[in-house]
Amino acid sequence: MRRLLLASSSRYRQELLSRLRLRFDSCAPEIDETALPNENAEQLVRRLAEYKARALAARYPDHLIIGSDQVAVLGEEILGKPHTFERAKQQLLAASGESVKFLTGLALLDSVSDRLQVDCVPFTVHFRTLDEARIERYLNAEQPYDCAGSFKAEGLGISLFRSTQGEDATSLVGLPLIRLVDMLLIEGVEIP
Repeated sequence: MRRLLLASSSRYRQELLSRLRLRFDSCAPEIDETALPNENAEQLVRRLAEYKARALAARYPDHLIIGSDQVAVLGEEILGKPHTFERAKQQLLAASGESVKFLTGLALLDSVSDRLQVDCVPFTVHFRTLDEARIERYLNAEQPYDCAGSFKAEGLGISLFRSTQGEDATSLVGLPLIRLVDMLLIEGVEIP
C-alpha cells in the first residue's frame, strides 16, 4: 500500500484521518497562508491545500500527500482563527443568529507521478441567537482559539448551532473524509 502523509500538525485532522484506520505520518508544511490580492475564499483554500501538499513532496517522494485548509466566511468576511478570547467573542457575537459558511480545501498529491486532485467542500452552520453571557461561558469552557469560527463542533460548540447544512460533517472539523475517500480510491487505496 502507498504511504500516506498528512501535511498538517493539526490534532483535529489527525484524529479525523485516524477514523479511516490507515497508517499515516504527519508533518507540518511551512507555507505562507496569506490570501493573494482579489483571491476569494474558495480560491484561497484550494490553493493552500495544494501548497501544503506540494511543500512536502520533495521530502516525501513516495507518498500520497494530503493537504487541507479551511476558512469560515460570514457575509463577505473571511474569519480566521481568533487566537484570543476577545477576538473569539467578537466572532461569535457577529455569528449570532447568522449563517457561517465553512469552506474546506482538500488536495491529494501523488508525489511519484505529481498527479493532483483538489476540491473544496462547503458546510454551513446556522447559529442560534447568542448573548454575551452564553458566549463567554462557552469560551471559558472550551477555549477554541485555534479554530476558525471560534468553536469546536466536535465538542460543546454544537450547543451554539440552530442547524447545519452540508454533505460531509467532517469537513466542518477540517478534513472532509467522504471526499478524501473518493480521492484515495482513485489512487488505488483500499478502504476499508
